[in-house]
Amino acid sequence: MDFDKIVNRKNTSCAKYDDLEAVFGKKDLMPLWIADMDFEVCPEISATVEKRAAHKIYGYPSTPESYWESIINWNKHRHNFSVTREELSFMPGIVRAIGYVVNYFTEKGDKILIQPPVYHPFKNIILGNQRTLVENPLKCTPTTMEMDLEGFRKTVETEKPKMMILCNPHNPGGVVWSKETLTEVAHICYENHVLVVSDEIHGDVELFGNHYTPFLTLSDESRAIGISLGAPSKTFNIPGLVSSWCVVKNPELRKGFFAWLSANEFNEPTMFVPAATEAAYNRSEPWLDEVLKYIEKNILFVEDYIKEHIPAIKVHRPQASYLLWLDCSALGLNNADLNSLFIDKAGLALNNGAMFGEQGAQCMRLNVGCPRSVLKEALVKLENAINEK
Repeated sequence: MDFDKIVNRKNTSCAKYDDLEAVFGKKDLMPLWIADMDFEVCPEISATVEKRAAHKIYGYPSTPESYWESIINWNKHRHNFSVTREELSFMPGIVRAIGYVVNYFTEKGDKILIQPPVYHPFKNIILGNQRTLVENPLKCTPTTMEMDLEGFRKTVETEKPKMMILCNPHNPGGVVWSKETLTEVAHICYENHVLVVSDEIHGDVELFGNHYTPFLTLSDESRAIGISLGAPSKTFNIPGLVSSWCVVKNPELRKGFFAWLSANEFNEPTMFVPAATEAAYNRSEPWLDEVLKYIEKNILFVEDYIKEHIPAIKVHRPQASYLLWLDCSALGLNNADLNSLFIDKAGLALNNGAMFGEQGAQCMRLNVGCPRSVLKEALVKLENAINEK
């Protein structure tokens, strides 16, 4: 694969490019924001989708057993995560899946805990469904993030949330939480009857020798209270196909929830999902290994360039994901001026850190899932904009 290849994605109903004006107020920006990659997918996947599309009848699909087997085998092979068919359900996207969990297991007014700065739809789901937001902020430095476990226990015991939404690995920080940290989280939640829904969509994007731990592999306690969500979408750059899945080990949690999903037909894959997922998990691992190497080199390139040319910005090196957290606090700009620097002066579209929580103010999230020449151009533009400010 040629990951240096520039692919024109404009005017393809692509959110990353075609929604720039709606989101940022300008269309002539370099898009380095929403979390999909600018790399062509593995040829195995595109050939499979094209073959299915070539059949000229698009009727109601059926889901072959081989689809479920591909998910089961991938998790066992890649993460030593044992899953059975009965524990597994299709989900039409991770955010929708979290919404389903929230609506099924909680009531209006119930408290749900998150750990900001964190993926912003978590907060939107909680508030939009009229639940009560509870926060246990992460401890953030210019180059790291870690959980405040003492504060976590105190918050859980005091606020008594019904649910926690965990980001594992973390977005936007790219942190792979240690097994010890996650085990303590599971223990505290088990003791206090808190259901944990774990968003593990970045779990396959492991970098620099780091390995994520699926929440349901931790302990009997984690399996009793946990619901894990995953997908091939970030891994293989196919979010538009909407192929996600859910694992529930505890039969008492699973029975009613899976029955509710089935009754509402939330658990039925659309036509292209089985074929694309099987192509991804069964035949595209070499592509993934190559793209991870390229992403690692992109990260190192950004680190080196910023260290030499824009030393006021500090980079969180991600342990998983192609998203870099940039601490720009040393520039001395408030959030509005920081946004203006990137958008109006540098011509760059990044995610402003404040959208992930107030702890992310004066930070930006950079997507490095793109050709290195694009990154270089973007960093030069940013350097010039800072020098001119």
